[in-house]
Amino acid sequence: MKILTGVEVCAGAGGQALGLAMAGFVHTALVEYEEEYCKILSQNRPEWPVICGDLHDFDGKPYRGVDLLSGGVPCPPFSVAGKQLGKDDERDLFPEALRLTEEINPKAVMLENVRGFLDPSFAIYREQILNRLDKLGYNTHIKLLNASDYGVSQLRPRVIIVGIRKDIPDTFHYPEPRPDEAVTVGVLLKDLMKANGWKGAEKWVKKANRIAPTIVGGSKKHGGPDLGPTRARKAWLELGVDGISIANEAPSADFEGIPKLTPRMIARIQGFPDTWFFGKTKTRACRMIGNAFPPPVAKAVGEEIRRCLLNENSTFDKGKSSLSQETLDFNFDYR
Repeated sequence: MKILTGVEVCAGAGGQALGLAMAGFVHTALVEYEEEYCKILSQNRPEWPVICGDLHDFDGKPYRGVDLLSGGVPCPPFSVAGKQLGKDDERDLFPEALRLTEEINPKAVMLENVRGFLDPSFAIYREQILNRLDKLGYNTHIKLLNASDYGVSQLRPRVIIVGIRKDIPDTFHYPEPRPDEAVTVGVLLKDLMKANGWKGAEKWVKKANRIAPTIVGGSKKHGGPDLGPTRARKAWLELGVDGISIANEAPSADFEGIPKLTPRMIARIQGFPDTWFFGKTKTRACRMIGNAFPPPVAKAVGEEIRRCLLNENSTFDKGKSSLSQETLDFNFDYR
């Protein structure tokens, strides 16, 4: 199998990087600003070349010619939960992503952001970004994808921008939705909820009969070990989950009442394998998980980028792949 290389920016806790690795991309650099995230990346994948520093200071020229430049540039500038300052927000890193696209000149670019990026108020800025990619020599695609269409048991819409360099036949298309592969929260978490022998687990599984609302992460100032604001907690309550805080472990055998989720449960809902470590502090773990890009979605898009670059037939075949041990770990059947 031909190996494709990639540079990942704004790597966070590694959701997108993990998904792309499962799609067959080998990372030559992962750039992340926050030290605690850098440590998590290195702990989970010691072989990954993590560069912990400000993206403004990262020089892309030594990586010129890699196959893919990817990243989830910070979403607060476009999130409906924030002030939606867009390009006027100091956290907006689209200019840096474009600078690196010019310096690295990858065969493909993949950038992820929140649904708010498609808001009409950002139309001019959005066009500026796409026009800049065009001038840099890329055919661009932009689409809102729902994580629940790619095996993730959660409502999580995300905007995915893909650019294919114009000297490469642009056969890219977004992966076909497979909404039937997303199981209910109850089915997904049944074994974790029963870990301590909870007698009410089977009844709870029947109540948690839908996919989850969007997992939220929050910021350093506002992120906490909970499942979000009042509206989100109400949605969780309908699934039989107490979202006001996060539990340390599964319910005890004789537990009565409404159970809370553990960080491991939340990570599984986000699409991470159970082997992925987020540290021992609930607040930090919840922020990392909630701000992550679901690995299954990155994998699905990454496979289509790979197909395009190698002119292969589509590899997104019912979620099956023999690319690596990471893929085998990820495809564990929770049911």
